[in-house]
Amino acid sequence: MAGRQGRGAWRAKTIMYRAIVPITLLFVCITTVGLLYGDRVASTPVGLDKSYVSSDHLHAYISRTFLALKPRADPLKTKADQLFKMAKDQIATVNTYAAFSRKAKLDIMKQLRLFEEQGSNYTEFLNRPEHQALLEDAVVDKEVLNQFERDLRDYMATTKELIMHAKEVFDAQLKNQKMKDTIFAINDQLTRAKKQGAFSSLVAAKSIPKSLHCLSMRLMQERIAHPDRYTNKASDPELEDPSLYHYAIFSDNVIAASVVVNSAIKNAREPEKHVFHVVTDKMNLGAMTVWFAKRPPKGAHIEVKAVENYKFLNSSYVPVLRQLESAKLQKFYFENEMENATKDTPNMKFRNPKYLSMLNHLRFYLPEMYPKLNRILFLDDDIVVQKDLTGLWNVDMDGNVNGAVETCFGSFHRYDKYLNFSHPLIKEKFDPKACGWAYGMNMFDLDAWRREKSTEEYHYWQNMNENRTLWKLGTLPPGLITFYSTTKPLDKSWHVLGLGYNPSIPMDQIKSAAVIHYNGNMKPWLDLAFNQYREFWTKYVDYEMEFVQMCNFGH
Repeated sequence: MAGRQGRGAWRAKTIMYRAIVPITLLFVCITTVGLLYGDRVASTPVGLDKSYVSSDHLHAYISRTFLALKPRADPLKTKADQLFKMAKDQIATVNTYAAFSRKAKLDIMKQLRLFEEQGSNYTEFLNRPEHQALLEDAVVDKEVLNQFERDLRDYMATTKELIMHAKEVFDAQLKNQKMKDTIFAINDQLTRAKKQGAFSSLVAAKSIPKSLHCLSMRLMQERIAHPDRYTNKASDPELEDPSLYHYAIFSDNVIAASVVVNSAIKNAREPEKHVFHVVTDKMNLGAMTVWFAKRPPKGAHIEVKAVENYKFLNSSYVPVLRQLESAKLQKFYFENEMENATKDTPNMKFRNPKYLSMLNHLRFYLPEMYPKLNRILFLDDDIVVQKDLTGLWNVDMDGNVNGAVETCFGSFHRYDKYLNFSHPLIKEKFDPKACGWAYGMNMFDLDAWRREKSTEEYHYWQNMNENRTLWKLGTLPPGLITFYSTTKPLDKSWHVLGLGYNPSIPMDQIKSAAVIHYNGNMKPWLDLAFNQYREFWTKYVDYEMEFVQMCNFGH
């Protein structure tokens, strides 16, 4: 008995000793370190770095020591924390999808409602008392925790299914948005490309091809080398004979003017009854004179003059000449920088130096230029005559001044496309839906012109438009105004337009037309011309002319 009591007392002392010793050792260590740090300078041996023992070492030592003594966490408690974190992550996910749904269109409002309900379900699920106890109570009920996990898995499965169904909708929305962004970017690029293309086309239309420049120079060289061959001869009486068929051609392009004359003569039944009045500027007068002296129209009559020969055409009488002297207007014409020239894109075509030339405005002074004539056919230099035109002199003009082919179809080429109907004067005087007509081949009854005082009408409106508030530039808008109620519509077969800008004109229309017109920037003498239309023009080019061959003017 005494032995058992002795062994029991020994066992008790051993257990107590095992409990006291670690605590004592820890106390000694802490006390020792404290003493060391309390008087670190005094107790540090000579030669030992005083920073060798730092406070970080002390904190680390104490932390390790107390962690070793801390009891291990309850694994059920840890699991409960993890499950709650997973639930809160799911709430954040469904709230995010709900937020995207609110920003989207009505076609995914159903998804918004489902995600909002799922978020409420999660919140209600976590706030149940038995579930909150999992976080708050020190001891976790294992059965409650297991049920919580099973229910959470069900909620998460529902969430996953919702996301899978909504993904297609969100992906479609994303793709749709990307497609819209792409379309906007492409449209922006297309707009810039159109502006650059229009500007480049404008520059090309303004330019003079090397072969044409060479031709003019060669002709001028011939004029200077042999002045006696090209002196002005006595006036031909046929030039003022009103019983003949008279044409007015105003051009500074030698080869273009020659094609108009050549095509008209070759298709005329009686060439000797046709008279051509060619007017150019002073700079090109010598070249034009030499050309028609070397290549006179067979049987027909021709007159070559410079616009400067008509002394009445001066700035005191002609409003447009006075306006063309304006520095502001000249800047508008010659402002060719890309960033400036494309600001007024719809009217960029009017930024052409040809509108600075009086040659472009001579058409409004025909009765004064040819006072003895009754009728005259005006032809642009970018046309080709394909049939005999004498029938035009037999058209009953019904007292009208201008005979022209109308160009309107549907809403296109109506007066509101050329004139500013926001201006009260234009709105009061003209019908915005009135049909436009074409310059390029116009039969003018000069007697009716004088009777209607059309030149005075033109001057009035040109003066009113000094600031370009009634229309932009060009000669068609003032022509539409001047001959508003005095234009006789001609049959469309007389004049087919668009060969300088429209690649889709039916060939049967072109071949059956009396006159075809290369209006637009793609002139037949330029490299940018439509190839399918070029042959109708080149067939009348005189390639046998020596200077044409010298300048390599291509077919």
